[in-house]
Amino acid sequence: MTAFLARIRAAVGVLVLLAAVIAAAPSGAQQKNPDGSVNPTASAVREEQLFKEMDRITGRCTLPDQKACTLEQPAGRDWRYFSQVTLPWIGAIAILGMLAVLVLFYLFRGMVRIEAGRSGRTVVRFNAFERFVHWMTAACFIVLALSGLNITFGKDLLLPLIGPDAFTTWAQWAKYAHNYLSFPFTIGVVLILLMWIGGNIPNRTDVAWVKEGGGIVGHGHPPAKRFNAGQKLIYWIVVIGGAAVAITGYILMFPFWGGTSIVGMQTAAVIHGIVGVLFVAAMLGHIYIGTIGMEGAFEAMGTGTVDENWAKQHHSLWLEEEKAKGKVEAPAGRMQPAE
Repeated sequence: MTAFLARIRAAVGVLVLLAAVIAAAPSGAQQKNPDGSVNPTASAVREEQLFKEMDRITGRCTLPDQKACTLEQPAGRDWRYFSQVTLPWIGAIAILGMLAVLVLFYLFRGMVRIEAGRSGRTVVRFNAFERFVHWMTAACFIVLALSGLNITFGKDLLLPLIGPDAFTTWAQWAKYAHNYLSFPFTIGVVLILLMWIGGNIPNRTDVAWVKEGGGIVGHGHPPAKRFNAGQKLIYWIVVIGGAAVAITGYILMFPFWGGTSIVGMQTAAVIHGIVGVLFVAAMLGHIYIGTIGMEGAFEAMGTGTVDENWAKQHHSLWLEEEKAKGKVEAPAGRMQPAE
């Protein structure tokens, strides 16, 4: 009988101990759904709660670069949406919109002709060094533009046409070209800034040029010096836009150099993308005017000389300065005396 009572006391003690353990356990772990099933996440912190409390989800790691400990960053979702949705829309509207405007303008206005015809006398417009810098920068820009647009539009437009293998090879070499040609492009932008800044400071002549449509809208011939208001606009787009894409591009090429944070990298990517597509759209207008949009314009960067009547029509003030210096040449290469 004594042994039986001892067993009863031991059993009661075990039951009391189990009850104490159960009471001490987290109440959330025993929470159940209305249907009686156990809720496995009731005691866990939800992702949304973490996002409300802090700007990123981080963990512990032994890597030297502690930025690798960031598991997820809410701002990364915004950046991904920008890259996949917003930027393609901005690029499509800017580039296709510019192409549409140029096509319509050409259909209604046509090529701007030299109204007095060619005189046979030429004026040196750009020397060999200026043309070299221009074409070096332009060639780099074309490759940079195509390879950059591939990042935004390549998967949607090019991949279905050429297949994954060819697209992978093209994208890889495009990335190499984009990185390495950025250096001569940057040098070209700096040289353009230094070479032509003296002639590209806005002045009162530019106001009159804009009011008369620059001789492109309408048929007026507003006076202009070496660079008119339209060319000055392109100059500053190249200088400012080129500086913006160069600086942000180097930040992306050398990540976290100089203490740049993840947010800084994302900001650089956003600026690089927006300025890049707008830059491409602006250069389409520049290319149009310099080729099929205006008779005689391509010769300025092609041979370095322009016809006297072209200069008189588009840059009359500059032509007067060149005539005063005796720099108008006759057809056979003889110097034309100043009038």
